Amino acid sequence: MTDLFTRHKPLLESALKALETREFWTPFPEVPSGKIYGETAKEEGESSYAALLGSAFDLPGHPEEGRVGSEVSPWGAELGITYPAAAPETLVAASEQAAPAFADSSVEVRTGALLEALVRLNKMSFLLGHATMHTTGQAFAMAFQAGGPHAQDRGLEALAMAYSELTRSARDAVWEKPQGKHAPLVIEKHWELVPRGIALTVGCNTFPTWNGYPGIFASLATGNPVIVKPHPRAILPLALTVRVLREVFVEAGLPQDAVLLAVDTPDAQITKELAAHEKVALIDYTGSTAFADWIRANSRAQVFTEEAGVNSVTITGTDDFAGMCANLAFSLSLYSGQMCTSPQNLYIPRGGIDTDEGEKTFDAVAEGIKQAIDALLSDPARAAGVCGTIVNPATLERIASARGAGRVIRDSAETGHGRSATPLMVVVEGADGPQNDECFGPVSFLVPCDSAEDAIARAACVARSKGAITAALYATDEALIRRAAKAFAQAGVNLSVNLTGNIYVNQSAAFSDFHVTGANPAGNASLTDAAFVAPRFRRVMIRWPKAA
Repeated sequence: MTDLFTRHKPLLESALKALETREFWTPFPEVPSGKIYGETAKEEGESSYAALLGSAFDLPGHPEEGRVGSEVSPWGAELGITYPAAAPETLVAASEQAAPAFADSSVEVRTGALLEALVRLNKMSFLLGHATMHTTGQAFAMAFQAGGPHAQDRGLEALAMAYSELTRSARDAVWEKPQGKHAPLVIEKHWELVPRGIALTVGCNTFPTWNGYPGIFASLATGNPVIVKPHPRAILPLALTVRVLREVFVEAGLPQDAVLLAVDTPDAQITKELAAHEKVALIDYTGSTAFADWIRANSRAQVFTEEAGVNSVTITGTDDFAGMCANLAFSLSLYSGQMCTSPQNLYIPRGGIDTDEGEKTFDAVAEGIKQAIDALLSDPARAAGVCGTIVNPATLERIASARGAGRVIRDSAETGHGRSATPLMVVVEGADGPQNDECFGPVSFLVPCDSAEDAIARAACVARSKGAITAALYATDEALIRRAAKAFAQAGVNLSVNLTGNIYVNQSAAFSDFHVTGANPAGNASLTDAAFVAPRFRRVMIRWPKAA
């Protein structure tokens, strides 16, 4: 087989450059076009997905002690796919057996194999799009992007950052120290790159590949075998990923059990047993803070988390009121607020704001956003395409509860497609209330504030205390913007200012945006900075006197 590292070295070099410049770059086009992916790619993706339904998922050579699978599409149909299942102890033992050979492989061999896997996954983007759509409830266009090219971008970003950290220091050196009149001390030195051990990736239900790939590829690149534990309602996208990785590893002469799939069902989950296992050294986790706390309390591993947070929009003024309302309408509606970057709280001065349309009262601002949402979702087909479906029935319970939190400005309703819900907008008064905790789903709390400064302070405070991944600000006063930027930076949350076009606070761009800062309770890791990859390996020195 052609040397994979050599074959894909130009791709790696471009990724490394993008990490430095932070400019727009992607090798994986986000548009589901036949002109890009091949004229038959769409049909092949659909037929490949259909062929998997109701069948036993094939994972050659994988440990198997039974079959598990209970995925049901939020759009309505059961997938009926079963996957090879094994006990946690069996999976850990298989990982241990694969670990020595995987650790002994060179950085270049591992990197080349992982680059090849990403290229193959990109060619499967239509299949991954359908798999993501029917396990997460996203509409196809979003599922294609988030489950395919955007996830592949994040995987490549993590791989490139890992390669950079692995190779930034010399592996061998001759150390010579002068000794005056005496002969110098001459020492030869070598540094071994030692992986931390077995890594566990705990997948989420909403973005299994987008959130899963960074940890998977960072751990594999640094020589750690990975056990991939998908959410029981969203197994297929990660199962397809594991299959591709195992196929490439075999071709590259790497142990295929360096990546394993750990499946379970909602009523018999194995995540805790895996997370608490003494041999698991690394854990990547996306999900609730409550379970993250459990992992921290019961695991010996180095843990990288993305957790709950309260994202906010602070509205103090705008020179494009219609554009602001349209932008927020899309941000609040996209995937029914089931994104870790979706805004929840809208902080608005109770005395109103200045706009290009004149002064707007608090109620007028709320009404403008409501009307923009209504216009966006007026067509049922478009509403389904924007909102997707509700992946977890518990979200519907949260919506019902939030209705009683205050004055309803806009009620939630179904789109008519799948299990669905459009945005709910509720005005809540006071400093205490449901706005101070994450209410995952299409729920927005509009919070009247005493002033623009008060609005900024309250938004920054909730980010600092409860965590936030995104914050947005609308303002026309440059001095106020500077003060707000400092406040949100101190709260450890990324800030977007005056978004009115086709860029939304929900969006996070690989190779440019560091997703999550690790500087507030919404997560302790950032995708994908050096701190995300460097703890996954250690440098251990061997030295000896140089022979004369």
